[in-house]
Amino acid sequence: MVITSLQNEQVKKWNKLHKRKGRMQAGMFLVEGFHLVEEAYQSGWEIAEIIVQEEMDRPDWCKHLPVVMVSRKVLQHITQTETPQGIAATVYMKEPEEITGNTVLLMDAIQDPGNVGTIIRTADAAGFAGVVLGEDTADLFNDKVIRSTQGSLFHLPIVQADLKEKVPAMQQEGFTVWAAALRNASSFEKLDVSQRTALIVGNEGAGIREDIIELADQSVTIPVRGQAESLNVSVAAGILMYYIHG
Repeated sequence: MVITSLQNEQVKKWNKLHKRKGRMQAGMFLVEGFHLVEEAYQSGWEIAEIIVQEEMDRPDWCKHLPVVMVSRKVLQHITQTETPQGIAATVYMKEPEEITGNTVLLMDAIQDPGNVGTIIRTADAAGFAGVVLGEDTADLFNDKVIRSTQGSLFHLPIVQADLKEKVPAMQQEGFTVWAAALRNASSFEKLDVSQRTALIVGNEGAGIREDIIELADQSVTIPVRGQAESLNVSVAAGILMYYIHG
């Protein structure tokens, strides 16, 4: 059977996954496209169902999973991309793993989903052990965050926490905490990296909140040598993470 009606109850349930409230109630989220669906599967996340456009070939690895066939119109309706690839999946959320390594990235109120996803992807590429999402940061399972991570959200432990509590707790565990901020800051190239280092990056416009900066051991800045006023937060995070990880 192929689902063709936008009023189908199943279609309405999938659409609710575009809102945070709907995701939390269902305990699952939606991923789109061959790459992300396969990344979720290969990384051991539990897939509730594969949603495939009629007449599309489903990949061999998902033959044993529940598959729902839908019309092109339905797939376009439930996905957020302009040109869906003909496949999507609903994936169960799971408890995040504990972060156990020596390099951690913390985000304070970063609200642009593209930035959040790109920073997670870069943290994965740079070899960071995990990511902490502070208050007012875009939701991890937002459609654009998921797409921007390019699958890295399935590889890294990513936890949500109050940074006012998390930063002192990490310092107790032996972390030196750097805040990417301008006031009383040292250029990152002049600083030695300690064995355990955590980096905080902040809101696109306002930066890291003052009370969080005050908790950090060191404020760090990246020299701007041209005419630009500042760097995009995801670019700045990338430069500093690669410096920290060596």
